[in-house]
Amino acid sequence: MELFDAIINRRTTNTAFVNKKISQEHLDLLVKMASHAPSHFNSQPWRFIVVEEEDCIKKIAKIAGNSMTQLMDDGRFWKQYRKYFRFSEEEIEKTKDGIHIDHLPAFLKPFAKTIFSEAGAKIISRFRVSRILGNDEEKLVATSPLLFVILLTKDEYKKEELSGFYSVISMGAVIQTLWLSTTAIGMGMQFISTPGEIPENWKAISDMLNVPDTFEMMAIFRMGYTDKNIPRPVIDWKSSQRKDITELAFKNNFGGSLK
Repeated sequence: MELFDAIINRRTTNTAFVNKKISQEHLDLLVKMASHAPSHFNSQPWRFIVVEEEDCIKKIAKIAGNSMTQLMDDGRFWKQYRKYFRFSEEEIEKTKDGIHIDHLPAFLKPFAKTIFSEAGAKIISRFRVSRILGNDEEKLVATSPLLFVILLTKDEYKKEELSGFYSVISMGAVIQTLWLSTTAIGMGMQFISTPGEIPENWKAISDMLNVPDTFEMMAIFRMGYTDKNIPRPVIDWKSSQRKDITELAFKNNFGGSLK
């Protein structure tokens, strides 16, 4: 796939992956491409753990699913992310950002806006929405053939210093490289974010992977081969819309027209 096509066609994979082990050729390619991402002073502050062992993936999946349920039940999920939810084509067309929650069980559709709000706790409890999302999260992670874990060395990742900022920029380059590489070879990837919002859960995964004290576990992605015919999760969304470049970019000064 051409580079520009990969950039435009890149998508987060919300669905399950094909039940197929990642080839050694593709695994080697992904690690090699990630290692060629740019870094400040060529510091290469990252290390990678690729997890293929099924029992380990299932344990991480259970933590991820429980994290999603906990975040929803205690209200953190809504407070943090409600501003990104969109519920109609008109709304998404107007904002050109956020996620369009367009896939819900029929019995939940009349309550969509209420459910995805801070005031929706009773409905969430009544219809077990948190459990639905938690179960989906666990299943998606558990059936993934590969988890790709990114660490940063604490020699560089010092949160209050510029080296920490630069190392995070470098990690962003690694992630984009991985996303474009998976897209180019018919694979997909998705950020497993929920455990990272609960420190004890994140630590449990870090300990499980034997991450040394000299490194910080920063991100986990699930990866696999994609198939457009695989059904979507019970509750799902899409986010392919983009703001117009005239709203995003300016010439010479903020607000200056590109044209």
